[in-house]
Amino acid sequence: MEKDNQSCLTEFLLLGFSDFKSMEELVFCLVLIFYLMTLMGNSLVLTITISSPTLHTPMYFFLWNLSFLEIGYASTISPKMLVNLLSGNQTISFWGCGCQMCFFLLFIVTECFLLCAMAFDRYVAICKPLQYPYIMNDKNCANLAAISWTIAAFGSLAQSISIFTLPFCGSNRISHFFCDITPVFRLTSIDTYKNELANAILTVVLVLVPLLFILFTYILIISSILRMPVATNRHKAFSTCSSHLTVVLLYYGTIIAAYIQPDSANSQDNNRFLALLYTVVTPGLNPIIYSLRNKEIKAAFKTSIARKWVFLGRNPGS
Repeated sequence: MEKDNQSCLTEFLLLGFSDFKSMEELVFCLVLIFYLMTLMGNSLVLTITISSPTLHTPMYFFLWNLSFLEIGYASTISPKMLVNLLSGNQTISFWGCGCQMCFFLLFIVTECFLLCAMAFDRYVAICKPLQYPYIMNDKNCANLAAISWTIAAFGSLAQSISIFTLPFCGSNRISHFFCDITPVFRLTSIDTYKNELANAILTVVLVLVPLLFILFTYILIISSILRMPVATNRHKAFSTCSSHLTVVLLYYGTIIAAYIQPDSANSQDNNRFLALLYTVVTPGLNPIIYSLRNKEIKAAFKTSIARKWVFLGRNPGS
């Protein structure tokens, strides 16, 4: 079967936004701006959370994992898309397409499980504060992160292999700006009903089950907060969850909106624009969401800047 793949198709065409020629320059500018925002914003959060001793807590451990993930997530999609928009060369090799899909699935599934781990961290902090140091110790946090990456690695590899070992001997035109599962499935030369069903089940397990866990966790968190007797404590508890909840709603909202539409020409166009949100826009906004109302990150950032100024003042020639 691998031999068939190599003898039939050696590359795909990523059509992207070629049927919206008038918008390609605008799309290029937006993708470039948000990709730079993603790199700078997440790199800054990554640097601050690792270098500042005051941020060596479970919440920020998961946050720097998330920042690292989103740099990889955006870098899987945006650079190739920018090159295609700028050069007009829309080709991607067969195995390049497979690698892009595999890494895309790796990062998207890992994010689902990391958001799950962050929800659990908030649950323990608010609902079981006395047990928090014992439950969310360094070893358990590292295990949760390792489990997230491991499950995602096996899941993404299984999905990618199941798709790219199918025969592709017809059209090579992918109606998307990256190698997403559904557009690639449409190009196979055989009936893929069973494969699509297996991938749908795996997607439910890897993406929707974490969402259900997060929702259940927040039901417990909100009920616990509402039972707090002091309004100040309730406000503080809500504020510690607001950033994470905003990211969850933005992330899952765009993904669900993109994939639950009926299969039609209009839905394919809508999917591409919705996909821009969760592949390009969201990774650039998340560092802002997590930093905007976070006093600890702001304080660590100011301390880092102050140390830099002191260092430059002592070493004016550097």
